[in-house]
Amino acid sequence: MKRAALIIGLLMLAIIWGGPLFAAGETSFTAHMMAHMGVVAIAAPLIAFGLAGTDWDFSRRSRLFSPLPASLLELVVIWAWHAPALRLMAETSPAAAAAEQANFLVAGLILWLSCIGHSGHDRNERSAAGAFGLLFTSVHMTLLGALLALTPRPLYGAGEVTCLGMTLSAGQDQALGGVVMLFVGAAVYLAGGLALLARLLAAQDERGRTDRRLAR
Repeated sequence: MKRAALIIGLLMLAIIWGGPLFAAGETSFTAHMMAHMGVVAIAAPLIAFGLAGTDWDFSRRSRLFSPLPASLLELVVIWAWHAPALRLMAETSPAAAAAEQANFLVAGLILWLSCIGHSGHDRNERSAAGAFGLLFTSVHMTLLGALLALTPRPLYGAGEVTCLGMTLSAGQDQALGGVVMLFVGAAVYLAGGLALLARLLAAQDERGRTDRRLAR
């Protein structure tokens, strides 16, 4: 199952970066956001799940890779690259676009591996911290998505753009991109946080039943 997740995650990266969606992101903010969410909310967690517990799981080697710092790193990377100046740079410079996508992938992998990797004696502690880290990420993605969707004037470009065959104004394109972040990114991180919380509660319930059996 881990190998399948890793392969699917790598294929997703190849499709996103090698397909028409990435090229469309140079002119359409919605296409950019779809590619962005594909990297951090689909490919990154699949790759992280495939690497978790293996020799490539760097979260096993150091406590520096913990969920809260990783979530803060994700916040800085995502908000910085969506500042108008850096967004314009990524749209007009292939080198900047490559740096942007590399930052998204690295930050996403660090976060997901910090939250779901390193199983062992600290599994419950990592699950609790991971749930908090993913839920915090869901919150700041929700905030950014809402700001992009509700801002009354476009922050990126002007005039009309074409996205997946649709002609949109700059404001509509930006608003739709914000909605994509809300319904894909924020939802995936929320689901991940809740899954880790459920795993923690199940482990505590199992431990409680074991303690009660031993006490008899």
